Amino acid sequence: QGQLVESGGGWVQAGGSLTLSCAASGITLSTNGVAWHRQAPDKQREWVATVASGGATRYADSVNPRFHIWRDNAKNTVYLQMTSLTPQDTAVYYCNTNNRGRNYWGQGTQVTVSS
Repeated sequence: QGQLVESGGGWVQAGGSLTLSCAASGITLSTNGVAWHRQAPDKQREWVATVASGGATRYADSVNPRFHIWRDNAKNTVYLQMTSLTPQDTAVYYCNTNNRGRNYWGQGTQVTVSS
């Protein structure tokens, strides 16, 4: 049974930085793209960034170029570095991948940015 576990969220002041981790067990992240999404209170979940299996990256306009996504295949983990954070970045952040036709989501990690 595959599982994704996010960590690294927390509280930070505006202008600060956080790095989130998405660690996988039971599935191999290196063979598929991995995405980060976020959901703010009373808003729909939105896509944030994706790293492809080959390492190519894409970002939502709202976070580019403040966020950086990368993978460490040896650790079977994907990271999201977030800089110049604003209160608008406050949300629960989720990682997601599709492995052998099955969609996996983590439980999410809360990021709160105070002004």
